[in-house]
Amino acid sequence: MLFTLLIIVLLWLFQYIFLKSNYQTMKADDLSDAAQEITESIGSPDLQFRVRDIAFQNSFSIAITNMQCSYEFGENAIGSYSVLEADRTKNYGRYMYSLKTQFERSGEKALAIKTEEKGDDGSVLKRMFYVTTITDIRGGEHYLFIECSTEPIDSTVNIIKKQLIFITLILFVLAVIITLFISKRISKPIASLTKTAERFANGDYKVNFDQSEYKEIEQLSDVLNYAGKEVSKVNELRRDLIANVSHDLRTPLTIIRSYAEMVRDISGNDPKKREQHLEVIIDESDRLSNLVSSILELSKLESSARPLSAEPFEISEKLREIMERYRVLNERDGYNIHLITDEKAVCEADIPLIEQVFYNLINNAVNYCGEDKEVIVKQINLPDCVRVEITDHGKGIPQEQLANIFDRYYRSPKTKRDVIGTGLGLSIVKEILKQHRFRFGVSSEENVGSTFWAEIRRASSE
Repeated sequence: MLFTLLIIVLLWLFQYIFLKSNYQTMKADDLSDAAQEITESIGSPDLQFRVRDIAFQNSFSIAITNMQCSYEFGENAIGSYSVLEADRTKNYGRYMYSLKTQFERSGEKALAIKTEEKGDDGSVLKRMFYVTTITDIRGGEHYLFIECSTEPIDSTVNIIKKQLIFITLILFVLAVIITLFISKRISKPIASLTKTAERFANGDYKVNFDQSEYKEIEQLSDVLNYAGKEVSKVNELRRDLIANVSHDLRTPLTIIRSYAEMVRDISGNDPKKREQHLEVIIDESDRLSNLVSSILELSKLESSARPLSAEPFEISEKLREIMERYRVLNERDGYNIHLITDEKAVCEADIPLIEQVFYNLINNAVNYCGEDKEVIVKQINLPDCVRVEITDHGKGIPQEQLANIFDRYYRSPKTKRDVIGTGLGLSIVKEILKQHRFRFGVSSEENVGSTFWAEIRRASSE
């Protein structure tokens, strides 16, 4: 509607309000072009024929005089309305002399003069005169007078005004019809999306946002459908998180309460039993503390409350240092946790956070390794990064579950609840590596084992 209104305004401006001034400007340009054409034809044997053509083609009256305004030759295509023709035949050139006087006083090389005169019948006659000097081939100077009427513009304006009224009405009606049609077609799929979005906002995460023939709305539907799936997934994970955390909190609390009652009622006076019961209470308290610490750590990572402090470090040395802490598992519990290193390489990362990534991945492999109790930590140097792989020979992870394995508190349905750990280790790994913008992932095959990997960026000065 606004666009149509703009078109109508422009039409009225250029075809009605500015038409007179534009018409007069164009007439002045036509007079100037005619004078230039006559000037260029001076000395030509067909000058008079050329003057006649110009006069009849443009409805001009043309007069060429000497410097005393005595008529030499010209052509009249206006008829009895020509002032120049009447002045030549009836007024002895007095009017041309007055035009000449105005021209000389102006000091211009050429002068366009507009006049308005009342006719015998009371009508206003509007004319424009063009005055300049021309020089013939012998060096003689002459005056050139060109006359044209600007009267037809008024009747033309009246015709255009009537046409514009009809055009305005037609355009306005068409604009209303087209606007209603287009707005209905565009708003219909948007209204449908809005209704579906209201259901989505009320907790119905299984809604499907219908697509439309419009590309943008189709893209919006795809995004909203994807968002719905993600929100639904988050909602399920939230329920699982509450259930799992409740379970993991309730279990150690129940054990702590039970053993505390046993110490109070049974083993309080038996040092050996009391020591055993208190050791269980301490272990369960540590487990509870680790769970709470993991939840807080993950929360801080997700909120970016801890800024990264990247430093260079030699990754082979760091991996050997970490592996030393797992020697006790090899010696005491029969695990075979070993490291395969590549050449020395300097990487850059937040060292405490990257250490936590390695610890969490190794602990995860220890928890889920197979009967051989073997865990392989491997360093692979790549051109711009170092890839660290942690492999176990456990039961593996089904392909359909790999996409969720790094989600908060996700555990495979096949995983037993008595597996040591908080269920947040891989989520912490994910958040740390995402903050560093390091690539990571997992590959797994059921009954063969799993390999978790992370690519640590090399130091820029290496």
